[in-house]
Amino acid sequence: MSQPPELPARYEVVIGLEVHCQLKTESKLFCGCTVRYGDDPNHHTCPVCLALPGSLPVLNERAVGDAVRAALATHGSVNERSIFARKNYFYPDLPKGYQISQYEEPLSSGGWVEIVLEEDGETRVKRVQLTRIHMEEDAGKSIHDAADVTHVDLNRTGVPLVEIVSEPDLRSPEEAGAYLRALREILRYADVSDADMEKGQFRCDANVSLRPRGEMELGTRTELKNLNSFRFVEEALHAEIERQAEVLDDGGEIQQATLRYDPASGRIHVMRLKEHAHDYRYFPDPDLIPLAIDPARIEAERAALPELPDRKRERFQDEYGLSEQDARLLTTTRVLADFFEAAAAAHGTAKSVANWMQRDVLAALKERELEVDASALRPEALAALIRLVDEGRVTVRNARPLVAELIASGGDPEALVRERGLEAVSDTGLLESVADEVLAQNPKAVEGYRAGDTKLLNFLMGQVMKKTEGKANPAQVRELLARKLGG
Repeated sequence: MSQPPELPARYEVVIGLEVHCQLKTESKLFCGCTVRYGDDPNHHTCPVCLALPGSLPVLNERAVGDAVRAALATHGSVNERSIFARKNYFYPDLPKGYQISQYEEPLSSGGWVEIVLEEDGETRVKRVQLTRIHMEEDAGKSIHDAADVTHVDLNRTGVPLVEIVSEPDLRSPEEAGAYLRALREILRYADVSDADMEKGQFRCDANVSLRPRGEMELGTRTELKNLNSFRFVEEALHAEIERQAEVLDDGGEIQQATLRYDPASGRIHVMRLKEHAHDYRYFPDPDLIPLAIDPARIEAERAALPELPDRKRERFQDEYGLSEQDARLLTTTRVLADFFEAAAAAHGTAKSVANWMQRDVLAALKERELEVDASALRPEALAALIRLVDEGRVTVRNARPLVAELIASGGDPEALVRERGLEAVSDTGLLESVADEVLAQNPKAVEGYRAGDTKLLNFLMGQVMKKTEGKANPAQVRELLARKLGG
């Protein structure tokens, strides 16, 4: 893995992020149209999301609940009263000519997200403050084809979003990446969004500026729009930091601008200059009354929150005796953490299950680009396979390939061991015979071991394992050979 580019030492980098996250609803924010990815263009529209004359928006209650949970999961203060406003701008895929959003009175204020950073072999935790979370509707999608023709798909128009705005607390592209990963993890745990970046459900606008080290006044910022992968966010920020540093070093001034990053070329392109809030001419939407949320509803949503990642990691360390690193890896997603707990309960020894999951299960899932809940592997099956190894009925060497098979096709580990003829060789007489045969065929290794080269025991063990097709218990083989060799 290549090292990220070094930041210019003479400047301090200041980054704030605006994350747009699609809420997990079946219908749109102000109408009953279906929210579904991948369907034919313009098949999920109605007079409301097409802004036809006489149509009126009606707020989606489920979206409000999701937005409240997103705010609570990030430690925000939910405002009992918020206002929907019209944000005016003109895009081909915005049929109303404005977006319904929130501005002066948002759904939530404050909050924070903690990120874990690795620096010079040390781990430190940083708290990134949030400014606000507000609700808004999504725009449509412009599709540019090879013939320089733009098509407009309005299926996405009106899909419910929350925009999560951070304070300018981030000081490097890598911190920005860590923040986005942590935020996405929290939102998925809270079950308010699938946050699938490939489907555009989790997108980021990044504001970045430079200032001479030691100065408190912020520099002029630029905004990188619509970044939809962690890697592209970090690449785009590095490219823009380098560009701004070159301009400042040459005595120039940074112009406030909205930018686009091209991943193919690694270059930054200007979309438009000097964009301010007043350019959007916000005003309260006359078709929507203020959103009033009963305090009892807020507390009900708080009570419905599941155990969130930070708390789950702490519990895994306390309850299961896992290291911080193991607990962090096994709580990457809620479904993975739930799978681990179910497998640990079925097996009885959490540390053994954790080792198998980290060494074999996660590697096999990554190779197939699967989440554990999308695989055929069941927690009880993993526990049963580990138990067969514990009982000496199958060796680790022969059990490990079965993990991938269980992920792909499922099944009963014990039946698979019988069908494949993988039962461990435990017949002492047979092992004695094989060991004697190996020692007789390798006199130089025997002589060398007895002369003090104890590493040759591993070679002799390998020969026994080869003759038994990996079915012998390695510890039993080692003990047997050492006894026969007189050590």
